[in-house]
Amino acid sequence: MISFRAVSVTYPDAAAPALVAVDLEIVEGELALVVGSTGSGKSTLLRCVNGLVPHFTGGRLDGHVTVAGRDTRTHRPRDLADVVGYVDQDPSAGFVTDVVEDELAYAMESLGLAPSLMRRRVEETLDLLGLADIRYRPLRTLSAGQKQRVAIGSVLTAHPSVLVMDEPTSALDPQAAEEVLAAVQRLVHDLGMTVLMSEHRLERAVQYADRVLVVDGSTVIDHQPAQAMAHSPVIPPVVALGRLAGWDPLPLTVRDARRDAEPLRRRLAGGTALPPAGNGGSPAVRPAVVSAREVTVRHPEVVALRRASLSVAPGEVVALMGRNGAGKTTMLRVLAGVDRPESGRVRMGTRDPAGLRGGERVRAVGLVPQNPRDLLWTESVAQECRDADRDAETSAGTSAGLLARLQPELDVDLHPGDLSEGQRLAVALAVVLAGDPAVLLLDEPTRGLDYATKRRLVSLLRDRAASGTAVVLATHDVELAAEVATRVVILAEGEVVADGPARESVMASPVFAPQVAKVLAPLPFLTVEEVSACLAGLP
Repeated sequence: MISFRAVSVTYPDAAAPALVAVDLEIVEGELALVVGSTGSGKSTLLRCVNGLVPHFTGGRLDGHVTVAGRDTRTHRPRDLADVVGYVDQDPSAGFVTDVVEDELAYAMESLGLAPSLMRRRVEETLDLLGLADIRYRPLRTLSAGQKQRVAIGSVLTAHPSVLVMDEPTSALDPQAAEEVLAAVQRLVHDLGMTVLMSEHRLERAVQYADRVLVVDGSTVIDHQPAQAMAHSPVIPPVVALGRLAGWDPLPLTVRDARRDAEPLRRRLAGGTALPPAGNGGSPAVRPAVVSAREVTVRHPEVVALRRASLSVAPGEVVALMGRNGAGKTTMLRVLAGVDRPESGRVRMGTRDPAGLRGGERVRAVGLVPQNPRDLLWTESVAQECRDADRDAETSAGTSAGLLARLQPELDVDLHPGDLSEGQRLAVALAVVLAGDPAVLLLDEPTRGLDYATKRRLVSLLRDRAASGTAVVLATHDVELAAEVATRVVILAEGEVVADGPARESVMASPVFAPQVAKVLAPLPFLTVEEVSACLAGLP
């Protein structure tokens, strides 16, 4: 169904090719998972399949890519639209209508399908992806996760033979991600659809894969899933736990790991106590550096927050969690003074953050949005860093140093538009941190990040919290919350429904529990790092 023959891709002014001598054959009815480090070339590989490379993204393509017998050199994306459905990392970039239902129907209208068939497929897709309750909503009013599901649905209604998805669950809550991946698996198994999907959150996706394509150093290595996890530079926590425990074969799912975990649980039960720092317990009581009291915010078509309250003290790391559309992003924007509440009060110290301006604002609060492109305006990463240092009135090289800590191999001469989503996020975070804000607000900060970059982000956030910065994360990444959060606040329908120490909160929830907690329950371990530290203290 998909064939790569000696495929190399080189972009203008790039120091090295994005892909080199790729030979692949993906047959009908397979789900191939593409994994690799941030910026390794995964998106380039996917865009070769629908002709975006080389027809729209630039660069030179050597070799041949064929899909259902059509050569992408001679067939542009519009010539492949009836065969290939493509879901980009940024779902909004592909929207062409204003309303959910219209967006689901658009691809079918373009293909000239009968209205009766279009209606049936729209209804099927609304049910498949849980979109029925927002079918008439304007796209601009949706959360990022809701937009992601609409983007996937708009592709599925056309019933393509090949589905290509770039980070399809990155903005989805755990339950929605499971539902989407289960739906994709049904399409593969029941309809014989061929799926090529990149995903950084392997804990969600690897169990569904028939094959894993590891992109490493511009080359692509084709493995069976278990074989790939034994050698891949990026692995989910359950595989890291298996490596630490010496299990063979390595587990790919929590179920697999629990079958082997009883000896490890018995050994850990006699170990030393868990470290009390970080997410091990409640922080000392201190005055709040930022607070929202009984805040209500209305957006078109929806009440985003309903009398919601949140206070954050210096040194706390608070994870806002909940399903898509629960109000997490709105809470961050309210704390930053970007959105003004209809009722209630927001205070940063004694002031309303909406009244802060200029350098005072940069040093008081930093907001990194879900789409980091919103913060990046110049012609190069280096210029972004220089401008951020100037705006923050800090020493030259501050932003560049922060960026080097997150993405040490990033070429700063690149245009921000040429970066991967994860690389753009790292630049945006460095730019915001240059001002050393007292309050740091991050919206889905691990979207598009590989495990190595995420570890560097965790280290950076821990250091910031230790120095007194208040950190609030809106995240669907339960592994991130387990590693770095001191508190977890769960939102539902715009209301705060739970607020407590991170360890207690995630251990009590089957939805928000990380993989290690599920494997080793009832022992209170959250991360492989904690397990390793405990084992090191055993005789």
